Amino acid sequence: MQGLLQKTRGDKVIWAVVIVWAFVSLLAVYSSTQSLAYRMDKNATYYLLKQIGVLAAGLMIIYWVHRINYTRFAKIAVVLYGASIPLLLYTMFFGTTYNEGSRWIRLPVINVTFQTSDMAKLALFMLLARSLSLKQGVIKDFKKGFISVLWPVLLTCILIAPANLSTALMLGFTCCIIFFIGRVRVKHLMLLMLAGIIGFACIFTVSKLTGFGRANTWEKRIKSFAGLESQDAEKKGDDFQVLQGKIAIASGGLFGQGPGHSEAKDFLPHGYSDFIYANIIAEYGLVGGAVVMFLYLLFLWRSIIIFKRCPFAFGAFLAVGLSITLVFQAMLNMAVCVHLVPVTGLTLPMISMGGSSVWFTSISIGIVLSVSRYVDEEVKDGKVKPTTKAQRKKESKIVNQNPEVVPA
Repeated sequence: MQGLLQKTRGDKVIWAVVIVWAFVSLLAVYSSTQSLAYRMDKNATYYLLKQIGVLAAGLMIIYWVHRINYTRFAKIAVVLYGASIPLLLYTMFFGTTYNEGSRWIRLPVINVTFQTSDMAKLALFMLLARSLSLKQGVIKDFKKGFISVLWPVLLTCILIAPANLSTALMLGFTCCIIFFIGRVRVKHLMLLMLAGIIGFACIFTVSKLTGFGRANTWEKRIKSFAGLESQDAEKKGDDFQVLQGKIAIASGGLFGQGPGHSEAKDFLPHGYSDFIYANIIAEYGLVGGAVVMFLYLLFLWRSIIIFKRCPFAFGAFLAVGLSITLVFQAMLNMAVCVHLVPVTGLTLPMISMGGSSVWFTSISIGIVLSVSRYVDEEVKDGKVKPTTKAQRKKESKIVNQNPEVVPA
């Protein structure tokens, strides 16, 4: 154990946040799966033990990934992204359907499902970090710079949108933030936002006319959020999950009802995944909900510090891109639970019950810690120093050959 701790590097605060996330996840999952275990005729601790195994594997993934020099991810980004596109296409037409959405594929032999959009998100941000670092010299040029980094984002969002619109929208918005950080012109970003609105309108229209996709579900959720559903529809239970989420939050008060004492968890659908934040507030109150939110903001703040300290563009973009998408997903999940946005189906990263989603998130955290480890070991020792503008111009000549050493 001592040797393992000695080999553990990276930002200590991020490591602490991850451990607290795991602890909160075990408490919340165990409490919110009692009714599920009863319905599925499982032991009361079945889902707790399963989540312990998933999180233990996730922590090992984080440790293993953080030991890899992050510059190696620049070399596999293209291959990983290339592999994710056929998987998204396969999922769109032949994926396993759950809750009216075809988002998963089932792996043969081991009989395990995973959400291909999780892999695509990871691959996209790795590729985006690489492309932005390569194109910094011409990024403000629309044809030579912006288009070359934009097309993977558009392709990924288009393939994800029919079955998982919320993930596609989250991905597109997060990429816009990364583009802004990567010095893309604001007018190009405004043009991209306009294209996104037109694209969503086209996807919705095609889905509505052909029946391919989930246009009816999207329309129903937007109407429900806007209060346009009739009273009869509400009585039939179309808005049941949102109503039960509100009840759970309202019952929590300031300090909550205590671990396992909330009655709302027995009525709230998917209270162990999509609406786990509502259960956390019910049992730990607004104080507990604020602590969970603070943990995500703390993770983002530490990642921004890594971004600012990293001397090379690829590592900086990689750290900030992966951290922003993780925190933004968490904020969307919380916003859904408190009814600030329509229901999306996004889980709370590292806290909601899951399998492959936790592991892909663990890979992202491991990469962020890998960048932090590099900064701690190389920059502090004086082996690598932030560059001046003159040095940047000189080193820009080797951009195409070595994306990992592009100065930030």
